[in-house]
Amino acid sequence: MKRLVILPFLLLAACNSEIYTRDGVTDGDSFYLAPHALQDDDPVLQSWVSYSLMKSTCQLNVGGEMPARVSDYGCELTARQHLLDTWEEQHDGAADAYLDALVDVREAGFLREYTVHYFGRNYWRLPAELRADDFRRWQRIHLRRHKPETRIIGSWGYHQR
Repeated sequence: MKRLVILPFLLLAACNSEIYTRDGVTDGDSFYLAPHALQDDDPVLQSWVSYSLMKSTCQLNVGGEMPARVSDYGCELTARQHLLDTWEEQHDGAADAYLDALVDVREAGFLREYTVHYFGRNYWRLPAELRADDFRRWQRIHLRRHKPETRIIGSWGYHQR
């Protein structure tokens, strides 16, 4: 009996997690939606499903050796727009502090700036019309103690060929 209890721990220790994740990103060439997303109509969950599907589709379109590692301004902005579109269509009185705050960001006209500020990479190609200074002034008043969120509903893996 002791052997059966110890066996899972030995197998786990033998696995090198570097193979499957690096820097917190699961590698792969295919995105798989979490099974519970198909059965649960919670508006918060479905909003993040929309985000996850839009972002992964964009990452696959951008391509490269590891689509899961693609970080692109257009992908992130488009995915967050879809996140908010879905939230506004489906929330019907439900509340989510993060999504409600992000709606306020979009209504103030700063979703592009928000995306760059919180998720940007130094290699992103950015539009010239970003209003970073205006956003920082607005942010100090409206987003104090704000913590950005990304809730991926699914995972990357390798397509079985």
